[in-house]
Amino acid sequence: MRLTFATFLLFLWGSTCCGATRPQNVLLLLADDAGFEMGAYLNKYCQTPNLDALASTGLLFNNAFTSVSSCSPSRAQLLTGQASHSNGMYGLHQGVHNFNVLPEIISLPNVLRQQSNGSILSGIIGKKHVGPGANFKFDFEQTEEQHSINQIGRNITRMKEYAHEFLSQAKRENRSFFLTVAFHDPHRCGHITPQFGEFCERWGSGEEGMGTIPDWKPIYYDWRNLEVPPWLPDTDVVRQELAAQYMTISRLDQGVSLMLRELQRSGLAENTIVIYTSDNGPPFPGGRTNLYEHGIRSPLIISSPQPDARRHQTSAAMVSLLDIYPTVLDALQLSPSNGTRFSGQSILPVLFNEPKPDENDAVFGSQSYHEVTMAYPMRMVRNRRYKLIHNLNYWADFPIDQDFYTSPTFQQILNATINKQALPWYRTLQQYYQRPEWELYDIKTDPLERFNLAEKPKYTATLKQLQQKLFKWQVDTEDPWRCAPHAVLQAQGVFKKDPVCLTLGHEAIQRPKRKVLSQYEQYVLI
Repeated sequence: MRLTFATFLLFLWGSTCCGATRPQNVLLLLADDAGFEMGAYLNKYCQTPNLDALASTGLLFNNAFTSVSSCSPSRAQLLTGQASHSNGMYGLHQGVHNFNVLPEIISLPNVLRQQSNGSILSGIIGKKHVGPGANFKFDFEQTEEQHSINQIGRNITRMKEYAHEFLSQAKRENRSFFLTVAFHDPHRCGHITPQFGEFCERWGSGEEGMGTIPDWKPIYYDWRNLEVPPWLPDTDVVRQELAAQYMTISRLDQGVSLMLRELQRSGLAENTIVIYTSDNGPPFPGGRTNLYEHGIRSPLIISSPQPDARRHQTSAAMVSLLDIYPTVLDALQLSPSNGTRFSGQSILPVLFNEPKPDENDAVFGSQSYHEVTMAYPMRMVRNRRYKLIHNLNYWADFPIDQDFYTSPTFQQILNATINKQALPWYRTLQQYYQRPEWELYDIKTDPLERFNLAEKPKYTATLKQLQQKLFKWQVDTEDPWRCAPHAVLQAQGVFKKDPVCLTLGHEAIQRPKRKVLSQYEQYVLI
């Protein structure tokens, strides 16, 4: 059974198998750049008792993926049900980047308001990071648009108070609700406020000059005792970064506990579905901004109050964060307005019955930008065994974002490369920067994605099959990049009814060899 990307699927009201007699409220708990740093996902070091408890009362997904590994595009994906190339949120929303969804895009809070005639209350607490405001208009908003990002995204005491206010309003007005609590942990902050630590782990810790968050009891990790995951360089610098990251994840974990406690105190928990996930992978090499496994694999826990829902179990269903949009509509027993387009389908049936696995089950990815200067469009299809990545701008070097660049981990990789020093990592910086047009990996035998099979004759049929599957998804979702990089899309005039890809003649042009990273120029900041 394929659970995702039945493109532009017509949503069927009441399709859930759970037999709900009234709409279920939805509480979405969203982490910022978190991966699998929790006990429920078998991390032996990072202490997350509250997330682990949530997993014990719900269903934990082992094959959940984001369709885009960047903050604003991921949040827009959750709230529109459309890939970033479809909704227009190609990169980061704020500041000089200024990416916004297309004018006609309608997000979940707007749909809920329209379809329920105002009977459903929508709210967001924490990091919003999408726009424009009119396209993402929640009834209740306490975000970085009204507060500093740390105060509304990391101060779990203040977030708890706003959650209490929202839930009290929902109960007082007897309205079903959709509430997103978007933590800013464990996002990096060292490039902006290094005095608080690389992950703002010291902010609010009670240390001298750091202030205090009353509900947070910091957990300090001894970096010397930590084990480095195999996808990262095995160095003390990385261990120190992991210790800082784990500390801020402990704040996220305790924040999750506060939100669930407020839900219980409100008396609304017995009718509320709780979803925990993260927008994208951690900000380490191969993580965020990449379509490699640790950039797109997502933690996902869904806990339903229904008595026959699965609890303390895991699911191997292939699901995407694009499925959250129809899942919320399903829980609230609403259908989208006429003409609404989205990819994916409701995950709620999986909470009651595990679907039979099919080798053709697949999820898709679409990355175009992160920061506005990072033009590196990539598309991806991943089934249960293989992953295919199409690097559309493969003749350029893979770009590095600002906060990751200043991180101790990347600086160690960079300096070791410049000084020609050995580094215990399975990639070189040159391999990380310079990528071929097609990358095909057997995830089952090569989970670190070290061996590209795209040019191996043995895998020609697999490559062609996945290429066709990926291109069909791009056509179905009207990807503007669907003809790139070797052709131009013509979809106007005589081609309006039958769009075509017209060649750029690359097959007849001999490209010069790419520059090898053996020389480093010195740049002086003025």
